[in-house]
Amino acid sequence: MPQNDPFGNLTTPFAEPAWYSGVPSPYYKASHLKLREVARKWTETHLMDQANDWEENGAIDHATYQQAAKDGLILPNIGGIRIPKEWTKHAKIIADIPPEEWDGFHAFILQDEMMRCGSAGAVGGLFSGMAYGAPLIWKYASAELREKLMPGLLNGSKRTCITITEPGAGSDVKNLSTTAEKSPDGKHWIINGITNGIWSDYFTTAVRTRGKPGDPSGISVIVIPKGPDVKVSRLKMGGVWCSGTSQVVFDNVKVPIEYLVGKENEGFKYIMSNFNHERLNIAFTAHRSARVCIEDAMAHARKRKVYGEPLMELSIIRHKLGQMVRLVESQQAWIESLVYQLNQLSDADGTALLGGQTALLKAHCGITLEFVAREAVQILGGLGYTRGGAGERIERAWREIKSVSIPGGSEEVMLDLAVRQQLKIALKSSPQSKL
Repeated sequence: MPQNDPFGNLTTPFAEPAWYSGVPSPYYKASHLKLREVARKWTETHLMDQANDWEENGAIDHATYQQAAKDGLILPNIGGIRIPKEWTKHAKIIADIPPEEWDGFHAFILQDEMMRCGSAGAVGGLFSGMAYGAPLIWKYASAELREKLMPGLLNGSKRTCITITEPGAGSDVKNLSTTAEKSPDGKHWIINGITNGIWSDYFTTAVRTRGKPGDPSGISVIVIPKGPDVKVSRLKMGGVWCSGTSQVVFDNVKVPIEYLVGKENEGFKYIMSNFNHERLNIAFTAHRSARVCIEDAMAHARKRKVYGEPLMELSIIRHKLGQMVRLVESQQAWIESLVYQLNQLSDADGTALLGGQTALLKAHCGITLEFVAREAVQILGGLGYTRGGAGERIERAWREIKSVSIPGGSEEVMLDLAVRQQLKIALKSSPQSKL
């Protein structure tokens, strides 16, 4: 086990994960410590002071995206817990971590450190579209389509996003109604529908190629290049203002037939396999957001004086902080346990055996953030409800709660999925069970 030297803000209790204090951990190696240091410096330089301005302006700084590509942040965000070596011919990995060493704990550390900026909008605006749209192309597209699209996506010159969510379907992917029909000459797809995405050069899109809404066997995935028949309009969100969330309308969009990802009508299983990556990333996002709320609330309670003494001297404030901390610290242990298990399994086995657990964790992290952000606002009072200033990160986290509890599958859908999947696994283990 490498020497785990103290790191980060250790003057504010619970501002950092316990292992940052120097106590032993079985999960983290020398490369994890190296990444932690590099990711912190990158976040301090490119995100901490900029995130609030981006939010207020409603857009990220695209020069920062190019810097992220140069510094090796795009590839890890696409790869998640694994990075195939062949990807590195087009892009580097932050901190020069060898691809064969990269694992789920590297992914956790990177997202955790970036989210210290306290803005899911800033981090999501930089990376979410690529993180969820590009893996489908890499894993399932033809070799020709991969070679055509992936180099530009990996080096930062092009961007894609995932376009699945429709106004009438939401988390119910099998009920999507955006259609793709072959042209009479069989050389193109003609696509019509309304979905949701962000600013991109390509839209990795779930479409219906046969059947009616409700039939998962008629769903395919097609990469749609941006063009005059693709209408993109920004949506005004309650939070994550700089994420670029937009409505995308396809009006008789003509796409070459070879832009189909994988096999026709097998898109539903591709999309489902991609959700583990997305949900885990959202869980990481919500988790550090909650810790940020604790950090700022704890610092405020120690500094703020009421009735002649620090706010921290009030037992009700310590009780609130204790309730916040117990949720986040136990959640840290759950995340580390699940990441360890996913590291030991193939992607397919991870989805089959731990997809429900991942969904449950994603829901739990959103629920935790909702509680912790609310309590942090209460501790700061008016400052916690003020954009900018000492309560900036807390106010923004409170405003962004639903941006982590709805995307990737709503809280209710995640809880139901977790129970159903575990029942299915239990039935396989015990065929005589009636449940």
